[in-house]
Amino acid sequence: MLRLRIDQDIRSMSEFRTGIASFLKQVHDTKRPLIITQHGKGVAVLLDVGEYEAMQEKIELLKDVQTSISQIEKGEGLEHNKAKEIVLSRVAK
Repeated sequence: MLRLRIDQDIRSMSEFRTGIASFLKQVHDTKRPLIITQHGKGVAVLLDVGEYEAMQEKIELLKDVQTSISQIEKGEGLEHNKAKEIVLSRVAK
């Protein structure tokens, strides 16, 4: 996801309501999120679908890494050769 541009990517609810189509196009074209405010406070974020899906994939990967680190710290890890053997046996099926 690209970095937010404060002058372009923060809009009030009333601006958003009157220009929904243009803001949807902006988010799609720029791949940057749009922050929607109400009474001067952020209330929602509009994201491009592709950017959202990429973000979800990154979160899942980070969760897997954290689970792996936790398992290793508990002594539940496998030696490289054993892990390789398990993976290759599953691929061969």
